[in-house]
Amino acid sequence: MVEGKTAAVFFDRDGTIMHDVNYCSDPKDVHVFSFVAESLRTLKAAGFKLIMVTNQSGIGRGYFTREQYNAVHAEVLRQIGEPLINATYFCPDVPGAQSECRKPAPGMVLQGARENNVDLTRSIFVGDKEIDVHCGHNAGIKAIRVRTGFEANTADSSADWVAEDFAKATDIILTKFVSA
Repeated sequence: MVEGKTAAVFFDRDGTIMHDVNYCSDPKDVHVFSFVAESLRTLKAAGFKLIMVTNQSGIGRGYFTREQYNAVHAEVLRQIGEPLINATYFCPDVPGAQSECRKPAPGMVLQGARENNVDLTRSIFVGDKEIDVHCGHNAGIKAIRVRTGFEANTADSSADWVAEDFAKATDIILTKFVSA
């Protein structure tokens, strides 16, 4: 435990807290899972900072603009309904480009930890893809893989835990990280 620092739950957006839509660029396509707001409230009440990290290569590919991304992000926050997320980081880089931020690189997690006074030894990553798991591990934290995205088969996952959804991941976090 690092003095003065808090634990955090880092989490992916598409497929983890909302239905995955390939290159979501329109707020009308945002559908946050019904259990997410309650899960985030529970984690926040347990003392975790909540930090969203999301690859958004659609910006780098020219499929949508930062303004469109911002509109989608605003709709995600509106559907959550209250200010629960402490910080959000997105990476516009395309796959294959040299990138410090594109998951599975740990750049967004490390930046989030620095800027939000996070103790990584007490933090965890939740995501729906194996690159999310690798991102968490590359940052030195444990990871939970959820089955709510396009890549629902988790048989070969290197995740520390696998959960059906973000609500079940929340249960794992509260069991393994709060009561530990």
